[in-house]
Amino acid sequence: MTNILVLGSGKIGVGIAQSLIDSGDFQVALGDGDADSLAERAPEGAEKLVVDATDGAALKEALQGRWAVINALPYFLNARVASAARQESVHYFDLSEDVSATREVRAIAEGAGTLFAPQCGLAPGFISIVAHHLVHGFDEAHDLRLRVGALAQFPDNVLRYNLTWSTEGLINEYCNPCEIIHDGARREVLPLEGLERFSLDGVNYEAFATSGGIGSLCETLDGKVRNLSYKTVRYPGHRDMIQMLANDLKLCENRETFKHLIETGIPITRQDVVIIFVTVTGLQGGMLAQESFVRKVYGDTEEEGRSAIQKTTAAGVLVLVDLKREGKLADQGFLRLEQVPFEDFMGNRFAEVFA
Repeated sequence: MTNILVLGSGKIGVGIAQSLIDSGDFQVALGDGDADSLAERAPEGAEKLVVDATDGAALKEALQGRWAVINALPYFLNARVASAARQESVHYFDLSEDVSATREVRAIAEGAGTLFAPQCGLAPGFISIVAHHLVHGFDEAHDLRLRVGALAQFPDNVLRYNLTWSTEGLINEYCNPCEIIHDGARREVLPLEGLERFSLDGVNYEAFATSGGIGSLCETLDGKVRNLSYKTVRYPGHRDMIQMLANDLKLCENRETFKHLIETGIPITRQDVVIIFVTVTGLQGGMLAQESFVRKVYGDTEEEGRSAIQKTTAAGVLVLVDLKREGKLADQGFLRLEQVPFEDFMGNRFAEVFA
């Protein structure tokens, strides 16, 4: 069996470890710095490994003899884990949306003998594969719009939002610059700008610019599309409230306070829905045409089930790890997710959630 280390015993990491074990093709170790969390959460069949991810020597020891590592730790630890993976000649995968952390991983991957695949979740991740696939169905692609959101099914607060994933990642989305292509030129715009509204299946939503979800698409599609944007989907009214907190109260300049307010004031939920909405407009056979990819994924209803964002995020990296095991990904270097063929991704056993 293929020997793999999953770092991070949060819900995403544990879910990934469980799915790998259930497949029957992976020997799985679950690593975390919190021994109590490991003892409580590690799935049956996983080796439990107490690892201090801030300690380079400890990381190297944990990676010895592994085929790959899946990093489900906070983004600020990515460079440490990636560096240790390079030193131990281990394939590297992570789920981060953080742009600067991914740039660090890319630098580490330069000249490496193993594969480095950051941003392997939903957005960035799967969304880039879908977008690239749709664009290549056009003779001339004009506008590419990526819209993704993880929403509570039953919101009952003013923000119309419940926590469904990493608070640090959420704050990054709301506070960091956003990459786009506008009129054929790559540029950055401020987060929370570009508010738009739309309806899907009779439900009203809004979307606005956020950071990180676009991955490396702007680089890959530079000169190939006229306009490219990524926006996060929320229920109407959410953006204005966040704009007041982030900008007027300057909480983007005090992220620890922002994090504390979110985590103490907004309840978590497993009753969520993930919306994936990708649209391309351009020329096909001389005619102006539009193609869309739309999915709604719901959280599990059973008590021990997983949320929609857990399922979709885990599926992204699980498929890529499995494709690498099957020899369908590059052997080494930095992987741009949009380089992965859509058909290979959707044909994998772990992609069922997106069917």
